[in-house]
Amino acid sequence: MAGSLLTPVQQRGREALERLGLPTRREESWRLTDLRRLQRFTDLPIASGAVHPGELPPAASGVLRLVLDGVADPLADVTLPSGLSVLEPIELEQALGHTLDRCGCADAWPVELNHASCHQVLALRGRGELTPLELVICGGTGLSTTRVLLLLEESAHLDLFQVVLGTGASAHSHVLEAHLGQDARLNHGCLATATGESSLLAHVAVEQEPRSHYAFTSVVKGWSFGRLEPRVVQVDGQARTELRGLAVSAAEQQMATHSAVRFDGPDGELDQLQKCLASGRSHAIFNGAIQVPRDAQRTNAAQLSRNLLLSERARIDTKPELEIIADDVRCAHGATVSQLQDDELFYLRSRGISADAAASLLLRGVCQEVIDQLPDAALPWSPLQRVMEGMSP
Repeated sequence: MAGSLLTPVQQRGREALERLGLPTRREESWRLTDLRRLQRFTDLPIASGAVHPGELPPAASGVLRLVLDGVADPLADVTLPSGLSVLEPIELEQALGHTLDRCGCADAWPVELNHASCHQVLALRGRGELTPLELVICGGTGLSTTRVLLLLEESAHLDLFQVVLGTGASAHSHVLEAHLGQDARLNHGCLATATGESSLLAHVAVEQEPRSHYAFTSVVKGWSFGRLEPRVVQVDGQARTELRGLAVSAAEQQMATHSAVRFDGPDGELDQLQKCLASGRSHAIFNGAIQVPRDAQRTNAAQLSRNLLLSERARIDTKPELEIIADDVRCAHGATVSQLQDDELFYLRSRGISADAAASLLLRGVCQEVIDQLPDAALPWSPLQRVMEGMSP
């Protein structure tokens, strides 16, 4: 954890926020954002204490669980397993913010907000085959801020599962940056659920060295206002990235996913699938940017955005972006926005299944394709049941 080391970071964040002000609709990445909700987010006072999220399901066997609330030390009374260690202060000073900078988001507004208000960092180094890690992220009344820095050394392998819990009229700012050494593998899952009044701004920045493998699966539901931004850079190519996302919105909620992947070398791979389900009068947004500069020859990238409108008043905006300069590449993208298919509903109803049960069965199938990619540590949290709860076409 860090104390005085964060003082200049906090000062930088405060100065940046004062200089930048709130984002405006003139900025492309904020064009569709409900800025009134963002204003309410920033108007909340900093949470002075943490509220225990209640009884948690037991962690899966063999999984190390840490609880981050922005106040208490998550490593208190914890003995880290073999291969996992806390960064020394000099290492933390050198590494903190490096990956954010490489991913081009060090000065993004949500990151500067985190800089300004974060008081501690969970900074870990991993070597070899590591014990699966679960981070339970929660906060108190007001704005809570958490930050994680993860360095995976060459050939390290880690399953990382994050749970973000939102309750009441609270807001959470979370930033995670991870550096993957050569041949390292990070299987990263995130389950973020809330009760409908909470807000979430989350940034994930990942830097991949050659032959590394990063898989990120996000399942997000129930936030009044939510914005998830995974950003990945393959620093010298020859790496593989898999992104799987499921965002579910209802009532008056707005949930946005802005992803960005950049290939800074040849022979990189990307496989991305993003799904949005919107019901009520909610609004779902997906913006997926892929950059393939001239040095990224033989890149193989595929991005698919599949979306379901579950009511006539819901809205989904999806915008895949491909910026390709290299000439020897295979890049494809596609986007669909549809409703539940009548022929599929008819097929199920013709076999004696009620209309509601048929719709629920189809929605379950849509969600399960993503949820099944979460790390095994997610099983005690019953992610499919959490997502399906209260969902109706």
